[in-house]
Amino acid sequence: MERNVGRTDRRARIAAGSAFVGAGLLAGPKAPAKSAAAAGVGSVMIATGATGRCPAYKLAGIDTLER
Repeated sequence: MERNVGRTDRRARIAAGSAFVGAGLLAGPKAPAKSAAAAGVGSVMIATGATGRCPAYKLAGIDTLER
């Protein structure tokens, strides 16, 4: 798959993803389902930010990559 996530979008995804993972880890035993969901969403955001590829963007025809 081609890259379709631009620099600013990648940085925002990594920052937001890190916040989600952190929140998920902090919530841990208090709300295990919400904690796992937040950590999962955060992990996907970090992965798409790190690789510059987003399958959802591809399906929607979105491309934020600066060319």
